[in-house]
This record gives sequence, structure tokens and C-alpha cells, in this order.
Amino acid sequence: MKKILLLGGSKQQIQAIEYAKNKGYYTILCDFLSDNPGQNYADKFYCVSTTDKEAVLKVAQENNIDGVLAYASDPAAPTAAYVAEKMKLPTNPYKSVELLSNKDKFRSFLAKHNFNTPKAKAYNSIKDAKGDIKNFGLPVIIKPVDSSGSKGVNKLIDSENLSIQMEHALSFSRTKKVIIEEYVEMDGYQVAGDGFSIDGELVFRCFANDHFNQKGLNSFVPISASFPYEKSERIHQKIHDEIQRLFDLLDMKTGAYNFDIRVDKNENVYLMEVGPRSGGNYIPQVIKYATGIDMLDLAIQASMGEDCSNIKMVCPKGYWSYFAVHSSESGVLKNIRINGSVKRNNIVESHMNYEIGDNIPAFTGSNSSLGILIMKFKSMNEMLNMMNFPDEWIEVIVD
Repeated sequence: MKKILLLGGSKQQIQAIEYAKNKGYYTILCDFLSDNPGQNYADKFYCVSTTDKEAVLKVAQENNIDGVLAYASDPAAPTAAYVAEKMKLPTNPYKSVELLSNKDKFRSFLAKHNFNTPKAKAYNSIKDAKGDIKNFGLPVIIKPVDSSGSKGVNKLIDSENLSIQMEHALSFSRTKKVIIEEYVEMDGYQVAGDGFSIDGELVFRCFANDHFNQKGLNSFVPISASFPYEKSERIHQKIHDEIQRLFDLLDMKTGAYNFDIRVDKNENVYLMEVGPRSGGNYIPQVIKYATGIDMLDLAIQASMGEDCSNIKMVCPKGYWSYFAVHSSESGVLKNIRINGSVKRNNIVESHMNYEIGDNIPAFTGSNSSLGILIMKFKSMNEMLNMMNFPDEWIEVIVD
């Protein structure tokens, strides 16, 4: 029986464990949380941090694994590539994965190779940032170089707030390093979605519209990605071509990717983030509804060196999204009220993390959502309106 090592056992990652088991693989799980739910599904569990490359390599070697997958996890993606490369297993190049997972290295690489990219610089200290801030055009974005889920991200409009925002960002960085970059104005929605490459060719991509809660505690945490992306096919192709150019330069191989991209009013494409892993918030499941392409299956097949050549580009049919149920305040969850028509006609799947009466967190990062709804719509207009104005159909009541 072939063995697959999975890095991360959160609720959203359980689906990868179950899927791998159903395909007949022996599943081994690493997660630093001793109470992670995934351990109840895996055949074998190790309480090991997914960012500890040497510790995970030791587990992999002891179990003589056949493949390793960091499903929907930014921090674990470099570890998966490192282990696979050391053991000569299927993977994208470790150096390339590490670069894509580190915001300041990625920005430098983009600038070096003449991609559209905002002016950016990394800092270890608030003092150094204060000395340089005059060289940036405000507003700027301040964020940890190595965090995920939009944690620790802020938009600096007034330089007087630099110290506070730097401190906040540094608190979310494992390496205590922050990047400051000029803000990119976009035309329309930020582009979200996932893609898949075979032998370095981007053979499938499904772009989406990112939606944010501008009144929330962190306005940079997406509350939804809605499919398909509203722009013309010509813009889709421009984005595709820029991603392909990046893959060629990085010598990418076979695997799944998650995108955060901006397009400005002059149709310049900015690759804000290209994550070398599947998207979170059940994006692969939404894409399956929209296109019939099973991104979870492909991610597992790629990690195990199985043939993925039957995948082809498929345009979305219908209108689909995920929606992150969230609260602007912490406290005891009293109720979640959803419009009856929305319950009947729009919600396809519900994956809740909390029950009525539980203590819930305020929504400051993707890890603090109350759960995810997968939704369908009759039209682009209905979808965009509902995702832009969720207060009109859902209410989270907290004591």
C-alpha cells in the first residue's frame, strides 16, 4: 500500500485525508496541534510542526513515504517541497516553492524579471521602516512576509500609525520580518481562484472575484470568492500568460496553485500572490461544482506521481461561491439568521466550525471564520450583489 504524508489536520484539511484513504493510500499526518481533528481520520499521526522541515523529513524517512502534500496550507508548502526533493519524490522545486511562499523574495524576483509589481521592501525593525517610509508613496500595505490567511495585514494611510501597524504585522511573522509595499489600485475585483500545471504548463485555471468586508476588523481578509471572474476572456488570457511566464522562470513542474492577482485600469496584471498549494475555504470544491474538475483529486495524484494528463481547460458553468460566515466581535454565539429563500435556493453545502452557545472569535483572519457556505446563484448580478452585501441575507448574533 502506498503511503502519503499530509501536512496539516485542520477541519478543512480532513477532506484531503479522507480522499487519500478512499483512493487506497495509507495516510500519515503531521500537525503541531495535539487536538487537531485530522488525527481522528488519518491512519497514523505525529504531533510535529509542519514548518519544521527536518522533523517532518525524519517522519517521512521513517515511514518510507511515496508522496507528501501540504493541502491548502501556505506555511507547510515549503516543507512538503523540501521533504519531497530530499527523498526524490514528485514536487515543484523547493527553491521555487520557498520563493513563492516568502513575500519579500517574491516581490524582488518579480521586479528583477520585469513583472508589474509594487515598490516593496522588507524590514526586521520598526526603526528602519521609519527611516524609509518617506521613500514610499502612501498608502502602503504592511504585512508579515510569511503569514497566511491575511493575518497581520494593514493599510497605512498616515505615517503616524507606522509603529503600531509594524508591531501588529511583526507579531504574526515567524521570522519577525515585515514587508512594506505600495498599494496597487485595481479596476474591479481582486482576482482569486486556483490553477493546475503539468510539467510546468498551466493547463487549468479558474479565476474568481474576491470579496471583502470593508467594515470589518481586517478588511484584507476575503469573505468570499465568486466564480467566474467578471472580466472578459481577453483579461483572463492576459492573467494566464503572466502566470505561465512565472512558471517558466521558476521551472515549475506539476501541482496546484492558489492566486491573488490585481488588474489596474490600464489592464496591467499584478501577481500579488501565487501560492504553491490548493486554495482554502473549500475553493477546490466550489471549482468542482463550477467546472467538474476535481482539484482535490489532482493535488493528491500530483503528490503521488500519478498521471494527471487527462485534465483540460473547462470554463465554469453557472455561478458559484464560497462565503465565510463571520462575526465582527467575539463572544458567545447566540444565533445565525439566514434568509429563508437563501437557505432554500442558494446554499449547497454548509461547513460550520461552531455551534450555538460556543465562544467565537472576531474575524481578523481566515482562521477565525465561523464556517464556510458553498453557494449557487441564478446570475452574475445576483451572485455579486449577495457577496458584496451579505448583511442583507445573513446576521450573526453574539452576546
